[in-house]
Amino acid sequence: MRVVLIDSGGANIGSVLYALERLGVDAVLSADAETILAADKVILPGVGAAATAMARLHALGLVDLVRGLPQPLLGICLGMQLLYESSDEGDVQCLGRVGGRVRRMAGVAGLRIPHMGWNTLEMQAPSPLLKGVQPGQHAYFVHGFAAPVGPDTLATSTHGQPFTAVVGRGRCFGAQFHPERSGGVGARILENFIALESP
Repeated sequence: MRVVLIDSGGANIGSVLYALERLGVDAVLSADAETILAADKVILPGVGAAATAMARLHALGLVDLVRGLPQPLLGICLGMQLLYESSDEGDVQCLGRVGGRVRRMAGVAGLRIPHMGWNTLEMQAPSPLLKGVQPGQHAYFVHGFAAPVGPDTLATSTHGQPFTAVVGRGRCFGAQFHPERSGGVGARILENFIALESP
């Protein structure tokens, strides 16, 4: 099993590698196109700003490659947001693997933006990525932008208003929360992703 994390420069890369190591997966961090293409599974982590992350992917020559990856792909946090067509954050064009635009979260009285901390997951559609995850279980979020609920939404969470917590289209998936910091729920989702069939 060859699992590659794209070296997108995100601050969560080390913790994602460690979470996979705890599951017995020896993942590789790489920005090399051939290494990424040869992987069985690819993870796009990310913490930071969408425009900065997209600029890095462009500089590495990886944008078209990621747009066309046939194997299972998992975007984490900002990595999930980059899977969409565009983002309000920096008004940037993203990877377009999922339809829609990531929006700045609206402020609501009594609720802090960015959204930081544990929140519940509510299932919207069945998916092998969410096998064994129960409605109402908690995951750990840190974000100020979010994807609206749409046809590819697999699970939602609510902070002022509902947003997409897990998205999936074909073999492309995203988690707005941090599985590597979400205890047993996060570990289960990572295990489910690793178990997905490759082309």
